[in-house]
Amino acid sequence: MPKTALVWFRQDLRTHDNPALLHAVQNGYHVLPVFILDDQNAGMWKNGGASRWWLHHSLSALNAALDGKMIFLSGDAKTLMPDLIKQTNTEAVFWNRCYEPWRIARDKEIKEHLKSESITVETFNASMLWEPWTILKDDGTPYKVFTPYYRRGCLGKDDVPQPESAPASIPFADFKTETRLSDLALIPKINWYEQMEATWTPGEHGAQKRLNDFLAQGLKGYKEDRNRPDFENVSRLSPHLHFGEISPREAWHKARMAGIAQNIESDMDHFCSELGWREFSTYLLYHFPGLPWENLQTRFNDFDWADHDSNELQRWQRGQTGIPIVDAGMRQLWQTGWMHNRVRMIVASLLVKNMLIHWHQGAVWFWDTLVDADLASNSASWQWVAGCGADAAPYFRIFNPVTQGQKFDPNGDYVRRYVPELKDLDNKYLHEPWNAPHPPANYPAPIVDLKISRERALEAFAKTKTAA
Repeated sequence: MPKTALVWFRQDLRTHDNPALLHAVQNGYHVLPVFILDDQNAGMWKNGGASRWWLHHSLSALNAALDGKMIFLSGDAKTLMPDLIKQTNTEAVFWNRCYEPWRIARDKEIKEHLKSESITVETFNASMLWEPWTILKDDGTPYKVFTPYYRRGCLGKDDVPQPESAPASIPFADFKTETRLSDLALIPKINWYEQMEATWTPGEHGAQKRLNDFLAQGLKGYKEDRNRPDFENVSRLSPHLHFGEISPREAWHKARMAGIAQNIESDMDHFCSELGWREFSTYLLYHFPGLPWENLQTRFNDFDWADHDSNELQRWQRGQTGIPIVDAGMRQLWQTGWMHNRVRMIVASLLVKNMLIHWHQGAVWFWDTLVDADLASNSASWQWVAGCGADAAPYFRIFNPVTQGQKFDPNGDYVRRYVPELKDLDNKYLHEPWNAPHPPANYPAPIVDLKISRERALEAFAKTKTAA
């Protein structure tokens, strides 16, 4: 009888450069591919609505690539995994590592139990360019500032390994399953995701096309133009990378090849450093597992966040703040499940600093509405804007959404696309319609006075400096 291995897919929904899958095939195992939706152990960090939509389609694409052989389960993986192994007489289990604290704790428990039952268990790196525990300062402590982490720590190590090809063929175990992807109930009954379906192509093929299109059309000029939400000079790879439909190793090496071929090494280096920021966020989460909820800089623990009513927060969530670049971003998020990175910083700054609403509120909203909702990146980014994280923006850095809009959306194309109430407004007033001779009657007044709220924020955040 051929030996059987269970390959547990998680955030590695691809066949190319998938070390766990490749190891099983190369070592002569017949493969049982399985996915477990483990909301029980995830708790408050289970997938949000937008992520669940993406996950459904990504799993559908992967199942097709695996000849429809995937097993879909929902529940506590600590119980489901041993039960499945007994049903299938599996001899080995292989998976690629994840780095969220709840997954690390669960996976350790599963691994210890399976080994006690004489099941072979091996885990691999499929999601990182550099494993978090391999990059440390000379004193053995983790970095808290990006530049030395990336320049001295990461780039000072061995080269990033080349990605591996998909197995030429996959021998599947002879096991009949009645499980279906629809059993996971990832798609909601209310059809709110039509524009997301028109915007994205989840799955490995969609990821490959997105990367290739970006390298051919968007890499040139990336260093500067990535800040323009009205341009197409961003990769939009974040959801594909989060769900592991493409490996960061492949993105890294293909970008370097394209940059050298096109003689745009400055743009190439900047794109690779953005992959480095993704690494840094996961690195922080690994070394500081309280990152999603605890201020990394403890002097912010006593910060006096303003009391707010639900209406204020809802206006921000729905893109009804009366501040055009912010509303455009929040509506882009609501409609497409994604927001341009420059605009993410602007909308976050308004919420946390001008409105003095706790960064937790923004992080939770993004978690539910982003197709690329990633616990490490989401948490680290919100803490960065709030000033309480690693390598954070200083407390006195408060984005002015008017000047940001004027600088990065100078023709108003981005705002007009998502805030059609302002489409006929002259460019002179587009980013500050309240100053127009005749402000649009169907667009709200600003939720805050930008000048007064900035002064209030500076006074409040300055207190954290004396608390250090």
